[in-house]
Amino acid sequence: MDAATINGNFALQAGLNPQRDSLIIEYADSPYVNIVAVRRGQENDPRILALRDALLSPRVREFIEERYDGGVVAVF
Repeated sequence: MDAATINGNFALQAGLNPQRDSLIIEYADSPYVNIVAVRRGQENDPRILALRDALLSPRVREFIEERYDGGVVAVF
């Protein structure tokens, strides 16, 4: 084929780096970013807060940057 639109996870599995190998790529302000949602009333559950803190930590950012070499962009 001449061109295809694929999810980043499929590109990574195929050995491609979306930042390097794409002709067009979504920007960090894309409306299609992944989110974590909780039921109303559970926003302050200590387990949810711990998950939020872990996901937004510098350690997770470093893991994403090292593991995916720019193929996944941490936007937090």
